[in-house]
Formats: sequence, C-alpha cells, structure tokens
Amino acid sequence: KTPGGMTSWDFFDKLLNECNVVGTPGSGFGPSGEGFFRLSAFGHRENVIEAVERIKKNLK
Repeated sequence: KTPGGMTSWDFFDKLLNECNVVGTPGSGFGPSGEGFFRLSAFGHRENVIEAVERIKKNLK
C-alpha cells in the first residue's frame, strides 16, 4: 500500500527520484490497484537488498 494516501504514480515518482528504485504503479492493474505499488524481487539478491536499503534510508 502506498504511504500517506499517495497515488501509485506519485509513489512511483518518489521512489525513482529519491531512491533510484523502479516498481510498478498499482493503477496499471485497474482501478482496484490504485493506492498500491508492486516491487519485483527477481534478479540478483544483492540488487534486491540494495533497493530495500535505499528505500529504508530515504523514506523514513
């Protein structure tokens, strides 16, 4: 769920600009997806850990 009632696209922009992390806005899955955000854990484990650390550091 996106924090503070942010739209899924606003949260996408925040993660991209502040954390250099890309995910998928929930609105791409239809009206019921608005207010949610998807992150993928595929790829190298080290990259996933780095992304999570960036999010934790920048979104306090």
